[in-house]
Amino acid sequence: MITMPARKPRRSAAATRRTPLLLDRAALKRRLADDTYDVLVIGGGITGAYAVLDAASRGLRAALIEKDDFASGTSSKSSKMVHGGLRYIEQGNVNLVRHSLLERHRFRKNAPHLVHRLPFLFPILEKEGIFDARLAKGFEGLLWTYDLVGGWRIGKLHQRLTVPEVLAQAPTLRAENLKGGLMYFDARTDDARLVLTIIRTAAALGATVLNGARAEGLLMQMGRVAGARVSADGDTIDIRARAVVNATGVWTDELDAKADDGHKPQVRPAKGVHIVVPWDKVRINCTVTVPIPGRARRATCTRWGNSVVLGTTDEDYQGSPDDVHCTREEMDFLLEGANTAFEGKLTPDDVVGSIGGLRPLVGGKEGATLDMRRDHHITVGRTGMVTVTGGKLTTSRHMGELVIDKVMTVLGRKGKSRTADLPLLGGAGYDAEAVAASGGIAAHLGERFGTEARFVGDLIQDDPALAEPIVAGLPYTKAEVVYAARAELARSVDDVLSRRMRARLFARDASVDAAEAVGAILGQELNLSQAEADRSVDEYLAAVRHEKSVLLEGAAA
Repeated sequence: MITMPARKPRRSAAATRRTPLLLDRAALKRRLADDTYDVLVIGGGITGAYAVLDAASRGLRAALIEKDDFASGTSSKSSKMVHGGLRYIEQGNVNLVRHSLLERHRFRKNAPHLVHRLPFLFPILEKEGIFDARLAKGFEGLLWTYDLVGGWRIGKLHQRLTVPEVLAQAPTLRAENLKGGLMYFDARTDDARLVLTIIRTAAALGATVLNGARAEGLLMQMGRVAGARVSADGDTIDIRARAVVNATGVWTDELDAKADDGHKPQVRPAKGVHIVVPWDKVRINCTVTVPIPGRARRATCTRWGNSVVLGTTDEDYQGSPDDVHCTREEMDFLLEGANTAFEGKLTPDDVVGSIGGLRPLVGGKEGATLDMRRDHHITVGRTGMVTVTGGKLTTSRHMGELVIDKVMTVLGRKGKSRTADLPLLGGAGYDAEAVAASGGIAAHLGERFGTEARFVGDLIQDDPALAEPIVAGLPYTKAEVVYAARAELARSVDDVLSRRMRARLFARDASVDAAEAVGAILGQELNLSQAEADRSVDEYLAAVRHEKSVLLEGAAA
């Protein structure tokens, strides 16, 4: 039986549900067509997600649409760090760091199943490092500042490490120039699952949310934006709204131009790339920051289960925002950085997955994107549309709050944000130690769904065959594919393998082998014809082939 979220915001409904929140795509489209909303958020990334949650938690009738899939743009391709940002202290932006660390604390409190503490290690090297022993003293001063302005909330202060202590955390680090290390603590998250959980929490509070819904144009009334004309599944829907929010990230200028013919572009995309290699090739137990030879930047190497993610961010980007991938050149310099820092030899054959994404920075066209500020920008255009740009994942909750503050002004209404202390679905009552101790499937599901894992467990109890792995070498189960279709608005093989699971990133080739089985489950759950299910599989395989051709063959992205 399909259950729809209650229309009135109920905090307890979002925090601890007794029944699973199942989302019926057809019913959601009917509601979008029939209702008039206080606010329509366009864009299903992290910023739009928290904006619609903030609106719903204040009691506004709220909707969110996303042209592709939730988090399919920048918000599934970030560094996955929830952090204050040491670099911003170096830039003198201490206020951003202080606020980011407060928001990090709120994320860990409201989503303890999704946001986890992560140690960061800076090796101190005699030469060819990020800094030598002399510079390390100055850098430790930055770490003290970091701790004092809010880093302490994570429960640990930074530490100085001896050479043996460094090698205990990263035994494959080249030891010949090693003099010690500095370790501090931040947090990480599965960014795509975080976005999805925020959006589902909004739905539990009465918001109407839909992916695969493209805003083809804006509805106007007396010179003001009054909604959007949307295409979804071959249907055209006019969504009426008293206020509209543009939270489309690197596509912001495109939508702003539909609201105002005189709009001038404001967004400057900055590209970030990450590659994944097997853990046994590097064998680190934390995040290790290493230099990239010949470049004034750092790369991070982060353990993620049986994998290590290598990445860097903030290269200027001029290409299409709809086709962004890690290139051969970018992969090579990440491998070069890792091979300079670690023993052994990583090669392109060791790379099991990759991503490339764009951060929507706001500013001029001159200067390095690395030096641009990360403050967010919220404006109200002459036709009344609220536009939000800039910012970062860590401060997304506060950005959503400020966006809806602007919306309340547009609506002429009052009401305070409630999201600072609002648990996300699965977060209330979550016991991380108990989940970790449970082991096996229970621990795996708990770390992805929190207390909502019991609903996935119920599927397995009803049909034990759903406990079987769906992707070789990864812990994801067939039950999670079923749940993705019933409760998470997954429409395609790509939705499942790229974002509901992170199989495409952590085991790209194994995910290809699983695509047909995923397509078969989706076909059954979504009542797809065989041709439709086959098309979903074929589209996924083609997307992976293209990604690999850009990465390994240097083909144009």
